Amino acid sequence: MKDDRRHPLRHSSQDREAASHIPDTPQTRAPSYALAFADEDFLCREELRPVRLQLELLKPEMLMNEAGIASTIVLFGGARIPSPANKDSARTQTLSDLSAYYAEAQTFARIMTERSLKTGGTEDVIVTGGGPGVMEAGNRGAQEAGGKSIGLNIVLPHEQAPNEYVTPDLCFNFHYFAIRKMHFLMRASAVCVFPGGFGTLDEMFEALTLIQTGRMARVPFLLFGKEFWEKIINWDALADAGTISADDLELFRFVDTAEEAVAAIESWEGKGEKRGVIPGR
Repeated sequence: MKDDRRHPLRHSSQDREAASHIPDTPQTRAPSYALAFADEDFLCREELRPVRLQLELLKPEMLMNEAGIASTIVLFGGARIPSPANKDSARTQTLSDLSAYYAEAQTFARIMTERSLKTGGTEDVIVTGGGPGVMEAGNRGAQEAGGKSIGLNIVLPHEQAPNEYVTPDLCFNFHYFAIRKMHFLMRASAVCVFPGGFGTLDEMFEALTLIQTGRMARVPFLLFGKEFWEKIINWDALADAGTISADDLELFRFVDTAEEAVAAIESWEGKGEKRGVIPGR
């Protein structure tokens, strides 16, 4: 992490190091004596939640700024979707068939990263959740193109590690889902959603809601796999019921291939606009 402090005062890292070599006495062993910023037990107290939230917002933000990340292409999608090479080991036939979208995510990420590198590699950087499945495919495609990619991992009850294709210096781990979601969207210039489960649906609908309500500017919003999405969600029924507006169905577009997605991003109308009025209200 970059250290550009210029003040003449003693640095906190120096005191943290010095405090690790102090005499061992009943006083120095007492929890109260530990430096507050170096005391993990203290930082994990209930009252320190606001500080932990701030730290999770600040750390990735600062490191991405230092890496020059100006904008991102967000890839959401299922962790259980196998690569085409492993589709025979899929738990269901549907998951095996959906391996085609692993390939499309990989191709799309490679194309977008190649385009990004032509202008310095700081715009339209691929960002995924850092896990397996579609997320792995996105980071893999970016690496194949010779570019960077971001992984926003989160601690889960089962043991896990980020996929091997995430750029190590842009691989982050989160405790708070809410802060992780903020980082997905704070730099987003496009959102691409591949078939997935609860997590994918949660991320998709939260992002759509932000755009629908004018809390976020419109960006290309692409759902890969029209057949899948129309099978699991009756979009027209929502509009017919009046729970959303028919205009809301124009906030996203279905695509099936990487090439269709690239073309859609290039021709997207209304990018950067924010709604002032919510249709149907």
